[in-house]
Amino acid sequence: MSNNQKGKLGLLDSSTILIGGMIGSAIFSLSGMTIMNAGPASILSWIIAAVILFAYGLQTAELSTIYPQSGGIFVFPAKALGKNQKQGRLWGWISAWAYLFGCWAGAAFSAIYVSIYLGVAFPTLGKYQVPIAIATVIICGVLNLVNMAITGKANTILTFGLAATMLVFIAVALFSGKWDASMLTPFFSQGLEGTWGFMGAIPIAMVAYGSIVAVAFMVGEIKDPNKTVPKAMSIAMLIVVTLYVLVMVSVLGLVSSQFLQQNPGMAYIPLYAAAFTKLAGIPWLTKLISVSAVLALITTILVVMALAARSIQACADSGILPKFLANNAEKTGVPVNAQILVMLLVGVTASFPSFTNLIVNLGSLCNAMVVAIVCLTVIAARKKNAYVHGNFRAPGGNILPIITLIILVASYIPGILNGGWKLWAWTAGYFAIGMIIYLIGTRKLDSNKTMEM
Repeated sequence: MSNNQKGKLGLLDSSTILIGGMIGSAIFSLSGMTIMNAGPASILSWIIAAVILFAYGLQTAELSTIYPQSGGIFVFPAKALGKNQKQGRLWGWISAWAYLFGCWAGAAFSAIYVSIYLGVAFPTLGKYQVPIAIATVIICGVLNLVNMAITGKANTILTFGLAATMLVFIAVALFSGKWDASMLTPFFSQGLEGTWGFMGAIPIAMVAYGSIVAVAFMVGEIKDPNKTVPKAMSIAMLIVVTLYVLVMVSVLGLVSSQFLQQNPGMAYIPLYAAAFTKLAGIPWLTKLISVSAVLALITTILVVMALAARSIQACADSGILPKFLANNAEKTGVPVNAQILVMLLVGVTASFPSFTNLIVNLGSLCNAMVVAIVCLTVIAARKKNAYVHGNFRAPGGNILPIITLIILVASYIPGILNGGWKLWAWTAGYFAIGMIIYLIGTRKLDSNKTMEM
């Protein structure tokens, strides 16, 4: 990668940041939850989730060319949806507040799973779950504080190693003689949630692809973003979906939904469960999976913590949050105070592993809300801004965001009908806290403007 433009990230590092962010916590942990709930049809959940998030990524890529500024999850809706500055600020805050918890939750449960995988691979570490999770958060936070470009190089190394270990697992699983295609039938009715369980599993699978927008939200740090952002998204999504589908097929031919229902602890470590139960004759495989999982989880934490910090920075730039959170370090250009705050939030959350299910579900719902807001934002932005020849534009016109919204809403209907209202109640509480922070921040901002006048 060329080091011009003050070391901004090129196509290779941008692609590996996305791949490293997506090949992370979800496939090594949340895939087991989707198999338990939807059975073999969970493969469809992961494919549909990829389509939704790729459409989301393309739309954010377009928005990043219209509003070329890092911290886009606040900037995009603030500029496109508000009729005036005050309305825009509110839309930006709602979007950023939802996105913040999605990143915050993703980093926290990833840190928790680092300690889980290390515990099963090395039993002596099992009693140090919370300290290991906190130490992981601190290490990843420090890496992000050093320099985003350095983190990009770290991600490149980690991602190539991770992809190689996943391919080894896939090859061993499929050609071990233990893989059984008959376990994939019946395809739709094995899971806890029945025939339509794959729809309810889509929001969980979506968590895996959330980092597809990483480079679009960091356009200020990307070299030639108009070309680099959409190219990096396309390359990363193609590689990740291929690996995910192969991993899901490999696991489903070794471990059934019924097994995970009877052994719910294994639902959080499905690849390990497959190796431990059916491939026990290959003792090194469980260690390889654990190390691979830890690498995957770390790459996810690196990316989502960086994104969370830039989201906080954008809110601070707007005046909603304290201004010191918008400050960049002179040498690295990293929003150092915002990154430290993210480290604290994620570290505290990771200290409560008993709340993992709530963290995952609330995080996935917040992510879905962000996708919905972006769909509305891209429609509004096209109306407000004339197309500039040469800029990237997501295909399909307004049909793409509308279809994305429809599929998104449909995926949550099964969960609501099955008593998922409690999750919405928790979400309402989280957004109530957000509105209190918003009102306090904007009141101070309005008071300062009055004094200046």
